[in-house]
Amino acid sequence: MRHRLLARALPAFVLLAAIAGPALAQEPLAYQQPPAPIAEILDTKPTPSASLSPDHTTLALYDRSNLPPIAELAEPMLRLGGYRINPRNNGQANSRVTWLTGLSFQPVNGGAVRTVQLPANARFLSPSWSPDGKSIALLMDAPTGLELWVVDVASARARKLTEARVNAVTGSAFDWTPDSAGLVVRLTPANRGAAPDASRPPAGPIVAESMGRVAPARTYQDLLSDPVDEALFDHYFTSQLTYVPINGRGARDLGAPAVYLGASTSPDGRYVLTTTVKKPYSYVVPAGLFPSETRVLDLQGRVVHQVSDLPLRDNIPTAFDAVATGPRSVQWRADAPSTLVWTEAQDGGDPRNEAEVRDRVFMLAAPFSAQPTTLIDLKERYGGVIWGDADTALVNSRWFNTRHETRYVVDPSNPGTDRVLLERNYQARYDDPGSPLTEPNAQGFNVAQFTADGRLLMTGAGATREGEYPFLAAMDLNTGQAERLWTSANGEFEAILGVLDDGARRLVTRRETKVDPSNLFVRDLDAGTTTALTRFADPAPQLAGVSRELITYTRADGVQLSGTLYLPAGYDKTRDGPLPLVMWAYPAEFTDAAVAGQVVDTANRFVRPGGSSHLFLLTQGYAVLDNPSFPIIGQNGAEPNDTYIAQLTADAQAAVDAVVALGVADRDKIAIGGHSYGAFMTANLLAHTDLFRTGVARSGAYNRTLTPFGFQSEQRTYWEAPETYNAMSPFAFADKVNEPILLIHGEADDNSGTFPIQSERFYAALKGQGATVRYVVLPLEAHGYRARESVGHTLWETVRWLDQYVKNAGPREQ
Repeated sequence: MRHRLLARALPAFVLLAAIAGPALAQEPLAYQQPPAPIAEILDTKPTPSASLSPDHTTLALYDRSNLPPIAELAEPMLRLGGYRINPRNNGQANSRVTWLTGLSFQPVNGGAVRTVQLPANARFLSPSWSPDGKSIALLMDAPTGLELWVVDVASARARKLTEARVNAVTGSAFDWTPDSAGLVVRLTPANRGAAPDASRPPAGPIVAESMGRVAPARTYQDLLSDPVDEALFDHYFTSQLTYVPINGRGARDLGAPAVYLGASTSPDGRYVLTTTVKKPYSYVVPAGLFPSETRVLDLQGRVVHQVSDLPLRDNIPTAFDAVATGPRSVQWRADAPSTLVWTEAQDGGDPRNEAEVRDRVFMLAAPFSAQPTTLIDLKERYGGVIWGDADTALVNSRWFNTRHETRYVVDPSNPGTDRVLLERNYQARYDDPGSPLTEPNAQGFNVAQFTADGRLLMTGAGATREGEYPFLAAMDLNTGQAERLWTSANGEFEAILGVLDDGARRLVTRRETKVDPSNLFVRDLDAGTTTALTRFADPAPQLAGVSRELITYTRADGVQLSGTLYLPAGYDKTRDGPLPLVMWAYPAEFTDAAVAGQVVDTANRFVRPGGSSHLFLLTQGYAVLDNPSFPIIGQNGAEPNDTYIAQLTADAQAAVDAVVALGVADRDKIAIGGHSYGAFMTANLLAHTDLFRTGVARSGAYNRTLTPFGFQSEQRTYWEAPETYNAMSPFAFADKVNEPILLIHGEADDNSGTFPIQSERFYAALKGQGATVRYVVLPLEAHGYRARESVGHTLWETVRWLDQYVKNAGPREQ
């Protein structure tokens, strides 16, 4: 019944917690609170989020809800076709939604903040500016569904446009028309009946068969499982596409109801590009791979062009550069009235096939009766296009195996005249030239911006050894040379959010320093001045005295490594001596050791923990080495994971030696921890080394035979690399784990590959081998933990465990 309606009495305790020690049993346990001041920080009101209007005159400030109560996650939920939905409001499940609770407007050029009056206890999501910047549309939660509301910026008044019929199960539910006069909305069909009865007994067995057809599939979650699921999918995902004017008069349906996965209006407002799925549905892949049709409708709902009619795509090779055949990435050209753009694989979608051209990018202008024009042929996979003007666009291609990217300049008015602008390793940070600065045009579509002399404006992170220093640059598209127009000042991290003038001399930026929280400013490059737009306070002043330092060290084979060392407020190494220390890490695969060793400081960033962050341990007397480098490198075509354990061990040994040499950590009191792939790392380090006293592993996968068609950056199947899969599975080495380990997992984990059974079976294996282990299941939680009770309890478990097995532990047994 796991795909049926999930509703239950409110959980009052953690489902399963195995006691470490002689008595191994279930332990009913009420949710616990972490020690002070963690709980106080968790309950602090979040800092508002902000967005700039397309006309650059108004800043919208959104109040955000804090961690939701577990009662909110306990609302009924359906898992259908790879989605998790809330049947009460026909939107996404509460575990995937962060509600907004308030809205105000602030003039960019000065003036009083105006608060929008919303209904009492209002909560909403998906705010979207109209192309002219005069309105914001949003989805308001109501008892029986989601309503479409519109907010007038001039009057700061909000009003309802539709009843509670908006269908937002796929996330997006509406699209502004370019004239800002209305929206194309997905509504539940009028007079929709009751949902199918999911409680009726089955009519027969569920049968799956494969008659010699090769159809590998990666590990997916929340799939359809039987005919009742199919009926529920049809009921909740079927929408009526409707044009809704913002004056509230003249709404009209566009075509017949269908299962829409996407709908976007053309820049000239004459057409709507739609993607619908149809039967037969699949029980092995999510809805995005069901048989589908991509079509163009006019504003009367008539089909004027069919882009594609694709079959079920359950046989795509599992390699990361593999794609489905047929049109994909279909979109409107941003700088033309109504021109379709898409790509199609020319190698059968299989990277193992030799091909000079991998992807071909096509264009087709209205009325869509001519033959498509080839914009560019690519030797790698299509990675997207940024439109500039009639004769300039930039196309990106990538190839995962080599981590290589190519950026091309193309002339849409003269297809076939493309030329390479640059090539690079896309994992490299130091030489990243950034991305084109884009702004919405009058139709609401983002297009690249240029200087008066025709150079392309670029902005990027500006990674250096000393830190990330965002920049604005002008790139000559003929030479590829870029001139820096502005760079964030030393000791500051200031990123561009928007441009206020055609010359890009006045910018809206978000600025922070090591001690100053992130706030918004207007920066005048000519005058050299800044004007504050917001004055958000430090959300966790309790951590203001924490020290932070980037440390660098070298792996035994010469690879450069680094990590950010945090020390508690008031700590003095000479007076206090070594501290118990926690390393929290996440391995990453590389094809180039030099790239893997690139070091970027964070000394100019304002850092405060949130959620179940390990940085809260700083309030409890622990040092933390955050994100120490754990590169797994495969050079010259070698597979990184074939030496995973050896490299992981070398990474860990170097990190331990570094913090001990600094005198801030006791070699006998170091713990390792991580989430997801970091949890997998943690279990492996406890199985294969004796470097750590204990480990904290959250929401991990421990048996790679349960992800046989690839995982993380591993493209080979289990049958192609059985030795690697087995060697990397800590489950196979449960008898070697001789340090205590805390396992935590969300009961409803939705991440591909980290099914809760991974922790359940690993716990059983450890228990069977006599290990010291505690297994905590968080009711209703997905891969990341959302509920206030769950987050608080996770931190309580973590502090309690580390206090017992690190801080207060005696000497190791020899």
